[in-house]
Amino acid sequence: MPDAPTKSMEEIVSLCRRRGFIFQSSEIYGGINGFWDYGPLGTELKRNLKNAWWQDIVRNELIGPFGDPVQIVGLDSSIIMNPKVWVASGHVGGFNDPMVDCRESKARYRADHLMVLGAAEDGARLYAFIDNDTEQRAKAEKILLKYERREVLDAARHFVRAFTTLNADERARCVGPDAKEPGTLTEPRQFNLMFKTNVGAIEDPANAAYLRPETAQGIFANFDNVINSTRVRVPFGIAQIGKAFRNEVTPRNFTFRSREFEQMELEFFIRPDQAAQWYAWWRDQRFAWWQSIGLTSDNLQLREHDRDELAHYAKVGAGTSDIEYKFPFTSPGFGELEGVAHRGEFDLRQHAEHSGKNDKAKYFDQEKNERYFPHVIEPSAGADRGTLALLCEAYTKDESRPSGVFMKFHPRMAPVKAGIFPLVNKDGMPEIAERLHRELRKRHMCEYDPKQTIGKRYARMDEAGTPFCITIDSETLSAHTVTVRHRDTQLQEKMHIEAVSAWLDAQVG
Repeated sequence: MPDAPTKSMEEIVSLCRRRGFIFQSSEIYGGINGFWDYGPLGTELKRNLKNAWWQDIVRNELIGPFGDPVQIVGLDSSIIMNPKVWVASGHVGGFNDPMVDCRESKARYRADHLMVLGAAEDGARLYAFIDNDTEQRAKAEKILLKYERREVLDAARHFVRAFTTLNADERARCVGPDAKEPGTLTEPRQFNLMFKTNVGAIEDPANAAYLRPETAQGIFANFDNVINSTRVRVPFGIAQIGKAFRNEVTPRNFTFRSREFEQMELEFFIRPDQAAQWYAWWRDQRFAWWQSIGLTSDNLQLREHDRDELAHYAKVGAGTSDIEYKFPFTSPGFGELEGVAHRGEFDLRQHAEHSGKNDKAKYFDQEKNERYFPHVIEPSAGADRGTLALLCEAYTKDESRPSGVFMKFHPRMAPVKAGIFPLVNKDGMPEIAERLHRELRKRHMCEYDPKQTIGKRYARMDEAGTPFCITIDSETLSAHTVTVRHRDTQLQEKMHIEAVSAWLDAQVG
């Protein structure tokens, strides 16, 4: 079966702005790179995603790999914490990325994100582009072919390599992504990704603090507090949804890599000898969850990490895997949506050593009369990347529709669950439509729209991804029925108005 055509990221971004999903932050002042604002529809979509995660992770009953219900509680830790937290976690000393500056364009790039296109001959020019940026790669190819006076690339002569593999001579021949002359890219140097701030009225090094680069450490720092204030016992989890901040060198690809983002993280504490079973269980659970909310196409994959990819805290025995989505800007490759990692005991042990309070980070097993550091399985997902994946998956072209496109969201994720329309703005239809709207909006986000032709109202709801449109017409007045139009098929059915509320509950889930 041939692959589906790649969707246009430019068209998706345009629809997001036009229909109020996502805006550039501070747009009226020219914007600020790496920061985004969610409009009315985007806010609902992202909230639906977060609410579904919280409902399915924290509130719903899950049966673990050993047949017992899974215990999970919530936490909401602060964005700014004692800076010693980040020393203990390794972020102060090791949260660095290699950075490259361009002396010509003044642009800055992550060295490990730069690829280089060029010919094998000595002295030939090399052209850098950002990895997975199809437009930049096409631009580099076009310039190279023009410079060499060729029509097509020659597989025997030309190569693509990572910028970090270049020697000094090759860097001197390399043209930056936004430059015209070779030799303007600097040698890579380390750059800490944490945003620094000051706590208190006086700017002083002693008052330095950081915006958190991840939500996980707030969970580890509160491990003892949660155990003492609840009745949780290993195995159990602590879940948190919250903002995190990373001063990315090259934020790019819309909201995929931003400087301010939101995480949905779970730290699940287990006995060390059960790590393999819990890791496999959480990995499979999380992959199935993304499918359950609408990412059911071949664009979703589960990829186990190779040994050389593992983070410093990961345990080879249980492993680390990524749930990845094929975004338009990564196609034919994939981008990370969620990571599931066996973090071992690294974080709790680090906080025990740096705080000097060893017992605060250990768990006391009353049945076995022993105290130990639990191991941790961490499913960590990005709410912004998840929202972006839902947008990309939902974007569907259909020339048979007035708008030419519709957003095929899973009903649970759709920002607006139903549009309520009076067929005409008279004969008592608006009053009935308003009453139905007031009833349905008690449980679901619905929109009442009495204006324009019914076709234009359908088109507007299609672009918003609304799965159902409910029209009050002449038969509502005589037979108490309404017309329900289904977004995906455009088919219509009649339904008694008294049945609509329960029916919508069942459809949305």
